[in-house]
Amino acid sequence: MKKTILSARGLCKSFAHNGGQVHVLSNIDLELFDGDFTVVMGASGSGKSTLLYTLSGMDRATSGQVIYNEEDIAAMEEKKLAKLRRGDFGFIFQQMHLVSNLSLYENIVVPGWLNKEQPSAQVKCRAEELLGQMGISHIKSHLPSQVSGGEQQRCAIARSVINCPRLLFADEPTGALNRKNTTEVLNLLTHLNQQGQSILMVTHDIRAALRATRLLYLEDGKIAGDMALPAYQPEKERNREEQVNAWLSSMEW
Repeated sequence: MKKTILSARGLCKSFAHNGGQVHVLSNIDLELFDGDFTVVMGASGSGKSTLLYTLSGMDRATSGQVIYNEEDIAAMEEKKLAKLRRGDFGFIFQQMHLVSNLSLYENIVVPGWLNKEQPSAQVKCRAEELLGQMGISHIKSHLPSQVSGGEQQRCAIARSVINCPRLLFADEPTGALNRKNTTEVLNLLTHLNQQGQSILMVTHDIRAALRATRLLYLEDGKIAGDMALPAYQPEKERNREEQVNAWLSSMEW
C-alpha cells in the first residue's frame, strides 16, 4: 500500500471579485502518495495552479485542511510555514526566478545555506553533484543572463532539490521552453521521480502529462478524473500517448 505524503480534506479557495465570491476550489479531498509523479491537468481557469499553491502552503485555503506530517498547513503560523516550504518542499515555476546577480552555482547553494540543516561543505558537495546531474557543471560560474532558458530551468530544478525535499511542486515548468529543452527538463524530472522523488506538477502540455504515474483532471475546481499509470518508458511512449489522449477525451479536454 502506498504511503500518503500529503492530503487535503474539504479544501476550498475563493476570491472576492466585483462584490461577490469566485469559488476556485470546491471541497477537494485528495491524497498524494510518496514516490508518485502526479500531474494535474484541466482547462484554463479550472483551478490547477491554485490547487498547487494551496497544497504547498504558498497560498492560504479559504476553508478545509491540508495535512502534512499530521499537521494542518492551512493553520500554520507563517514562520513555521516558511521553514516547511524551504526544507520539506521544493518549487519549480514556468519563470525560473533565478537571482540575476548570482552565478548558477550560487543560485543552487544559497537555499541550502539558508535552510541550515546541512553543513556548508555538504551543501557544496550536493550542489556540485546536482550541477553534474543537470548537465550544467561547465557553466556553473555563468550568470543566468549568460545561459539559455533550458539551462536556467535545469539550474532551477537543481535549486529546488538542494535540500532533499519530500515533495517537489512544479507549476508549468516547461511552459516557456522550446521542444528540445522541454524534453531535457522532462527527462530530468522523470529521472528524479524514478530515483524516489515525489512530484506534483501542473501542466497543459500532453508531453509533460505522459511522464505521470498518476493523472488528475480538474474541472470547475473539482477533481473530475483520476488515472494511474505505470512508470514512464520511452520505448512505450506512443501507446502511452494514445491511452492518455483517450482518457483526456473522456474528460472532454
